[in-house]
Amino acid sequence: MHIVITNDDGIQAPGIHALAKAARNFGKVTIIAPDRNWSVCGHSKSIGRPLRVDPYDFPEADAAWVTDGSPSDCSALAGLGFLEEPVDMLLSGINPTPNLSQDFTYSGTVMAAAEATFWNLPAAAFSIDCPRMKQELIDFSPAIWALPRIIDYLRKHTLPKFTFLNVNCPNLPLEKIRGIRVSRSGTRIYNDILIRKKDPFGRPYYWFGSDAPENTDEENTDGKVMKEGYISVTPIRQDMTDYEVLGKMLVWDWETGASL
Repeated sequence: MHIVITNDDGIQAPGIHALAKAARNFGKVTIIAPDRNWSVCGHSKSIGRPLRVDPYDFPEADAAWVTDGSPSDCSALAGLGFLEEPVDMLLSGINPTPNLSQDFTYSGTVMAAAEATFWNLPAAAFSIDCPRMKQELIDFSPAIWALPRIIDYLRKHTLPKFTFLNVNCPNLPLEKIRGIRVSRSGTRIYNDILIRKKDPFGRPYYWFGSDAPENTDEENTDGKVMKEGYISVTPIRQDMTDYEVLGKMLVWDWETGASL
């Protein structure tokens, strides 16, 4: 297999090195990663400007490239023929913080996997539930343990178009991991606040600040499964249509403002 790996934390981040080293057990690994941190960039795509892509010394991979583009740009490069050798799969991560529920719309890590599906590449995104203030304590071993199982599934099953796997791992020693659970997206509760400041010249500026997001305690959701010590694997479909509301809208007379 030829596996392309990217991330949103930049090519020097520990997570991408850990993922690449493990993935080499399953085939050729090529890195295409951003030259800097793109966390919380969502599905950002470079349109109207050129991309710079340069070779990079990356000991854990067979070949590596670094770009000034976004994580989604990295996936598009892989899918649109930048590499001479055909690509069989794209993996993104390992992100050092979780990407649960609605987080995936923010996450460059997850949206890199989403972009890959546009070009018919099987894809998965990997994240670890480690608090931002304790990154020195991160344990990548659960994601590395899950990797062969995710690769095996993607090799043997064809996911629907525009569907990928979102993998979230507890930040626990491997011996405390209870296994893998297939889960659905839950509900993320954000605690954001707007912080107002003034610079030395008296001009206002603003920060978005918050405590860590929380998860509702719904059964078989990604956040609850991970809280229980399991690795959460969620298939993400990019069709965001609300079909329940769609059905109600179809029986509404948009001329008279009355139900049909």
